[in-house]
Amino acid sequence: MSVLILSFAVWGIADIFKGFGQSTLAKIGSTEISTEQFRQLYTERLQQIGRQFGRPLTQDQARAFGIDRQVLQQAVAEAALDEDARRLGLGQSDAETMRTIVSDPNFRGTNAGFDRARFAQAIRQFGYTEQRYIAEQRKVSLRRQIAGTLTADLEPPKTLLDALTRFQNEQRAIDYVKLDANHAGTIAPPSPEVLAAYYNDHKTQFRAPEYRKLSFVALTPDAVAKWTTVSDDDAKKLYEARREKFSTPERRQIAQIVFPNAEEAQAARAKIAAGTSFDDLVKERGLSASDADLGLVAKTGILDPAVADAAFALPENEVSQPITGRFGTTLVKVGKIEPGSQQSYESVAPALKRDIAIDNARASIADLHNKMEDARGGGASVLEAAQKLGLTAVTIEALDRSGRAPDGSPTAIPQGLDLASAAFSSDVGVDNDALAFGGGYVWFDVLGITPSRERSLDEVKPQVEARWRDEQISTKLRDQATDMVQKVNAGGKLADVAAAAGLKTETATGLKRDASVAGLPASAVEAAFRTAKDGVGQAPGLSGGEWIVFRVTDISVPPVDLASEDAVKLKDTLQRRLADELLAQYVARLETEIGTSINESAVAQATGAATN
Repeated sequence: MSVLILSFAVWGIADIFKGFGQSTLAKIGSTEISTEQFRQLYTERLQQIGRQFGRPLTQDQARAFGIDRQVLQQAVAEAALDEDARRLGLGQSDAETMRTIVSDPNFRGTNAGFDRARFAQAIRQFGYTEQRYIAEQRKVSLRRQIAGTLTADLEPPKTLLDALTRFQNEQRAIDYVKLDANHAGTIAPPSPEVLAAYYNDHKTQFRAPEYRKLSFVALTPDAVAKWTTVSDDDAKKLYEARREKFSTPERRQIAQIVFPNAEEAQAARAKIAAGTSFDDLVKERGLSASDADLGLVAKTGILDPAVADAAFALPENEVSQPITGRFGTTLVKVGKIEPGSQQSYESVAPALKRDIAIDNARASIADLHNKMEDARGGGASVLEAAQKLGLTAVTIEALDRSGRAPDGSPTAIPQGLDLASAAFSSDVGVDNDALAFGGGYVWFDVLGITPSRERSLDEVKPQVEARWRDEQISTKLRDQATDMVQKVNAGGKLADVAAAAGLKTETATGLKRDASVAGLPASAVEAAFRTAKDGVGQAPGLSGGEWIVFRVTDISVPPVDLASEDAVKLKDTLQRRLADELLAQYVARLETEIGTSINESAVAQATGAATN
């Protein structure tokens, strides 16, 4: 895990967005990490993990998983590398730092160039001034310089690569039998007593989840652009600026013969005038048709400008006069001509107006953000502030931690916005910070909480019966599979045992450890690779109502080809992991040499441990 965290520290550009405070949480050499800086980094990591798992982590859970120590290690590692850069006298010019920022695709506008408004908005979302962002960008670049120097030309050992390639490419073949619900026999309905007992043993699986009622307003370029009006004059200006993007150039089938001097070219052109075909002339020069054929090309596809101008001035099926070009004197023949085309303004106007509207919206979001914050600071709810500013607010009556309504349907939350996690980390009456989303902001209020509760058996009786039945089927199939395995191990053949049970034997070949196979679950493939040749095993199927019995019939390891695509990918992966490990060792040594001190009470305060 330390290697993973360190790789984020060195390569992760997003991790430079942190807050800064006064109290010191850790000191590495002359570099201090403030409590507020660490708290913000820690909070962002918890939110990220919560989005991945679909539910927020509590402070206690985060500490139990060791996330607090992992994030602390990341912050210390970054500071150690910054100290090392100063100690080594490394630097980066302002011009190079600005070149990196200007070339960042995240800051490009509608004209595909650097958009200062977008840049300013992006860094503002993370609480950054331009000077602070430039300084942090320089730090990241210097860390990369150190990492690149340490890991340059690092090669994984051939023995290791060979062994892992063999392990990865090992293949197995199996004969197998599938038992499904149809082979479980009749499952009698449970008696009321049995169903009640099953329900009592599994009550937690049938609880009604906690629901929350909330309102929110999304202020994003897309949302603002919907009510922005763009004139035809502005759209036509953008159309003219992008005219080439909306055009398909004329293309011509071009053939050419290049002569060493003008005299030979003139003589050849005279033969064309006398009736010799261009193709015959190609043969006389000892050229093949492919040697002379340039293909169906646009004017920009011809390297020699003089030849391009002449070729695109000729009528179809005509041969040019000798052309003095860069590579000699040339005769050109034009074959088929495909006319170019230009999309009309009317056909692209909606897309152009949308681009302009979004660009304009980005510029107005900062102003709307400030007005929304002012309204919220004055005590207005999200609904009241949105109404005052003419924004559209949305109210969701109930959603669970996964963001779904009580009936399981999706709610009106925009795709990609993890609003459920934020709502379940908040409470009624809490003034929540705006969430960064889609180049803009989202404000929300929790309006009500419906606690999780225990459902009665009558409420969930159909679900309880279905789950009880599924478990009965799975148990019966597992018992039958165990019996089949025992019979084969006792000397029987899988095909005969299967036939006696009314089942059909199937075959799967070329199985690999990490490859999915149609009709076979990963659990069966994994079990096959744990079983010796001619051995028999069993594994659950794709669902609880399926079980698989198999016999390994063959094991083979293809010859190692280190030039293959898979071997090259494996080598790249190993190089990255070895580089991370080497860098982790280097940073650990740095921390010892430079001197590292950590204020554990400040760490406890930032991670919530101080309140326990």
